[in-house]
Amino acid sequence: MPKNQSFIPLLKQIAFEAGEKILDIYYAEDFEINLKSDKSPITEADLLAHQIIYKKLESTGIPILSEEGKSISYQERKKWNKFWMIDPIDGTKEFIKRNDEFTINIALIENQKPILGLVYAPAFDKLYFGGIEMGAFLQENKNPPKELFIPKKNNTVLRIATSRSHLNKKTKTFIENLKQETKTIPVGSSLKFMLLAENKIDIYPRFSPCMEWDTAAAHAILSGMNIEIINAENHKPLLYNKENLYNPNFIVKTKCNLI
Repeated sequence: MPKNQSFIPLLKQIAFEAGEKILDIYYAEDFEINLKSDKSPITEADLLAHQIIYKKLESTGIPILSEEGKSISYQERKKWNKFWMIDPIDGTKEFIKRNDEFTINIALIENQKPILGLVYAPAFDKLYFGGIEMGAFLQENKNPPKELFIPKKNNTVLRIATSRSHLNKKTKTFIENLKQETKTIPVGSSLKFMLLAENKIDIYPRFSPCMEWDTAAAHAILSGMNIEIINAENHKPLLYNKENLYNPNFIVKTKCNLI
């Protein structure tokens, strides 16, 4: 059994439980919305999901860093060789808009690299998981999981995922400068990465701010397919548990469509 694969049943159980509670709030007539200090929205579903995931992961004895958890100083967390990084609801804006494009993200980080990840889209009942030396898998509607592969053939049209809520001028310029026919597909949350895993897009460029917990779980899953999220500045894979938890600009793409 590949290293850390034994955590998969627990992560699935956590995701399904948190997802069920999230959907109860999502489909309610109304739910509470507040603003965090950075002016980003947070709902009661974010907080409930955090509580469920955090409590269940505590049983592993591995430290936890959550978007909705208490602030942990870099002096403390830089000592962590291995830890869980979670985003209880990635795509809160999409949750509020009720367009279904939000996910639960859980990643295991070791030596600044994501080695195991789970991304669950409760509204679609699609669960993705995988990691290094493990492959990548999709489980739909609680059916048996199927392994994900990227075909080797090139596409005549370059399919590009763009952020539904954070598309900026720099990203638009990058797309305009590509030297082949393109098709843009706006998507919310970590589902952009998962569209790449399902061979529904070829590239996702990101030139606007996002946090490590926005990418960690998807990065681990893609790593199981030998695909890396690449720092656009130094052309190396993204690193995690930095002092500043913001990601740099990045590009992730299939190897069959070289840009």
